[in-house]
Amino acid sequence: MTPPPAVDQNAIRRRGVGLRAWNREKAFPGYTLFAPITGSGQVYLIDLDGTVVHQWNLPYPPGAYGYLLPNGNLLYNGKTADNISEVPWWFKGGAIIEVEPAGRIVWEFRHPTHHHDGRRLKNGNTLVLALETIPAQLAARIKGGIPGSEWRGGRILADVIHEVDRSGTIVWSWSSYQHLDPAVDIITHNDRREEWTHANTVSELADGNVMVSLRNLSTVVIVERTSGKIVWKLGPDVLSHQHFPHELENGNILVFDNGTARSTAALNFSRVLEISRATKQIVWQYADTPPQNFYSPYISGAQRLPNGNTLITEGNYGRLFEVTRDGEIVWEFVNPHFGRQQLTTDPSPAVQGEQNSVFRSFRYARSAIPWL
Repeated sequence: MTPPPAVDQNAIRRRGVGLRAWNREKAFPGYTLFAPITGSGQVYLIDLDGTVVHQWNLPYPPGAYGYLLPNGNLLYNGKTADNISEVPWWFKGGAIIEVEPAGRIVWEFRHPTHHHDGRRLKNGNTLVLALETIPAQLAARIKGGIPGSEWRGGRILADVIHEVDRSGTIVWSWSSYQHLDPAVDIITHNDRREEWTHANTVSELADGNVMVSLRNLSTVVIVERTSGKIVWKLGPDVLSHQHFPHELENGNILVFDNGTARSTAALNFSRVLEISRATKQIVWQYADTPPQNFYSPYISGAQRLPNGNTLITEGNYGRLFEVTRDGEIVWEFVNPHFGRQQLTTDPSPAVQGEQNSVFRSFRYARSAIPWL
């Protein structure tokens, strides 16, 4: 008698991967870009039926993700091994590269504490997230977090934003610790005190100012470029461990609200919010029913598409899906590429076993990819 096939012990893979749903009449036509976090440097561009139409094989595992520039090249945040022992366990970065479709690297910038995000500016320079140590006198006043969980030597780190030109020269910097208030900007209770801020996104706004997502504070701020002052702030009364806030064409802010430490609910669930910059009110949101059916404790993002739909990355589970303004799912794809975390010193269960996580994904119209 033939023995029954072994049961796949990975729950996500067992439930099904690849294309899961597609409403051809309502989904926005185009190609979706994503980089499996546990990959060794693969970035995939797929069509709506899930077929890979282009692939990059890059020299670094993804520090987080890549996206297409207006010139058709890929800007990619990679993870390096040369400084892995000098930064916290979650370290995601070290290098930013610009890559042609054929795979040739045409620009590279390396920084020992770069992490999570690097974004090209309108002027051709690049914004880079990095880390620095907070002065001890200020660090002692910072509240919240898990007691006794500071970085080596009792230090606390904070984010610094650098603007670098094409030669790699830093031409502007902004230190977060110089503009935050330790009495108000309190680390979420379930985060380590290794960092005050843990930024995961930096982006340029239409007015030239800079928006930053500070995950450990459940806060998004807008920084005035000319003065360095924080001129807009949305905090934990609305957000919880959010990712990828960015400006829409209408001036509103789209953000993935992870919900890992929401103060207003015991249930963990995620949602995508469109927020008026002027009023700070939620003008649109997506959540599932029941809400716990949609939840990613870390990473993730959302992109507003030209037809008004929204592409959502439920990052921890490698689930990419598109919803209409009414919340109807019209396309769904689950990343089929599983692997183990690379270049990490993290001992926690969160990074054990095979995973198919995706930090962010993006949909592009055919006209935005002239080389395809």
